[in-house]
Amino acid sequence: MLKYRAVIFLLAVLGDFQVYAAGSKVAIASAHPLATAAGFEIIAKGGNVFDAAVAISATLAVVEPSGSGLGGGGYWLLHRESDNFEIMIDGREKAPLAAYQAMYLDKAGKVTPRLSLDGALAAAIPGLPAALVHLSEKYGRLPLVDSLQPAIRAAQTGFAVGERYLKLLKFRAEVMKKHSETAQIFLVDGDIPKAYSILRQPDLAHSLKQLAGLGRDGFYDGEIAGKLVDAVNKAGGIWTKQDLAAYQIVEREPVKGNYRGIKITSAAPSSSGGIMLIEALNILSGYDLKQVDELTRKHLIVEAMRRAYHDRALYLGDADFIDIPVKRLLNDDYAAGLRSSLRSDRALSSTMLSGEIKSQPEGINTTHFSIIDQEGNRVAATLSINFPFGAGLVASGTGVLLNNQMDDFVALPGAMNGYGLVGGVANAITPGKRMLSSMAPTFLDDGHNVAVVGTPGGSRIISMVLLAALDFAEGHPPNSWVQLPRFHHQFMPDVLEYEKAALTFDELTGLAAMGHQLKEARYSYGDMQAVQWNKITHELTAASDHRGEGLAIVGH
Repeated sequence: MLKYRAVIFLLAVLGDFQVYAAGSKVAIASAHPLATAAGFEIIAKGGNVFDAAVAISATLAVVEPSGSGLGGGGYWLLHRESDNFEIMIDGREKAPLAAYQAMYLDKAGKVTPRLSLDGALAAAIPGLPAALVHLSEKYGRLPLVDSLQPAIRAAQTGFAVGERYLKLLKFRAEVMKKHSETAQIFLVDGDIPKAYSILRQPDLAHSLKQLAGLGRDGFYDGEIAGKLVDAVNKAGGIWTKQDLAAYQIVEREPVKGNYRGIKITSAAPSSSGGIMLIEALNILSGYDLKQVDELTRKHLIVEAMRRAYHDRALYLGDADFIDIPVKRLLNDDYAAGLRSSLRSDRALSSTMLSGEIKSQPEGINTTHFSIIDQEGNRVAATLSINFPFGAGLVASGTGVLLNNQMDDFVALPGAMNGYGLVGGVANAITPGKRMLSSMAPTFLDDGHNVAVVGTPGGSRIISMVLLAALDFAEGHPPNSWVQLPRFHHQFMPDVLEYEKAALTFDELTGLAAMGHQLKEARYSYGDMQAVQWNKITHELTAASDHRGEGLAIVGH
């Protein structure tokens, strides 16, 4: 094991993040080398892919606090090959029972800037700890205490922080400086630490040990629960012990679709990811994208994105609280109707779909991992605490960094959240409700290959997975999906955003002539993690996005 850890360390330093081994049995791609190593450690102990998913999730909560944590939530999409069983574990956070629709509005009825982003009032009730317990007890082979050991070790002994971590920390440092315990953990005398300095989190290790020993009661009841509630309320939040005791994960049927013979399985509401992905692919299924020129192809993809994100704003929310027209949104005839408004030579302004809304900056968030074994058992999991480092507040004595997922609700119909997304009453704040997400952990199956894919990226998640799915449809391998230059349209703001390499000069000129408003992204975005299983040869492949610092390994 020491030799294996040394290899992992060298791989991280050298930047060679894709490893292939003969006679391989499992493929894992995650956003951090230590999380990938944790998955293989649990497999080596006799665990299955679901045990490994617990270990990876928990380890990411320690080593990638910018993207996930015990104070956050997420979605785990599972497939068991022996009986073709598929399910999604919805561990999305919930609004506290004391939450109400106008809680972020001032006396004039306008949204108070940053109130839903920074500090305790921005924090929803976490779902990740409950999901880990459920995943382990219902689908794993090993005791939870075994699967949590890599995460406990990483929190207790520490790990070296990388450049991506420091970049995201700088983005949220001013908020974190306002909370002494948070600053003490993540900053050095109020400043950003040096690259590859060691981050130790002993309080978080203790919270993980409580979860390992007591199951969900180790987090949602007793010592840790008491500390969480006390810390939140002292900082101006509204949590109660009843909020924590009442939290439950939900098992949901994944949403399913078909694109040119490819079976799509993806996240169900409270995530919009799966529905919007399939709706966009349904629109595009009316075109042979291989036969059109590259300019027209990209235009058609953007127009499909525009219409899917429009429906997100209108219809999507927590299915436990509202009726979502899922069958209609996934219906081929509905897609044909949307397609009828699409011209191959002209962009349709978003104001023609809905009223114009002013733009607002976007951020980065979340993490993802993908795992599959040689039998086809698999997990795609996207986890989040929303903005980098969540609300910027650690609950005293727990090491738990709180999420700021309340910003994913609609504070005021038509107003934009921190990712520039708009919405209506379907995603309004309601006590005990799950806020809408864009996360899209996804399986793709063309009868020959099975892909497991997903990414962080806030509102851009759906468009990134859409581009990856189209690349899979063209027969390209995981390394291609994760490295694709990206472009994005989310209906509002009415802007086609693109990475520098995504569009040529001629394409930029052509798209502008069609009426698209263009904006180059300030930075590369996303951190896609993907694996693939060949159903005929049982060969496994894996890839980790070069934009991040993850690690993809195929091995025993």
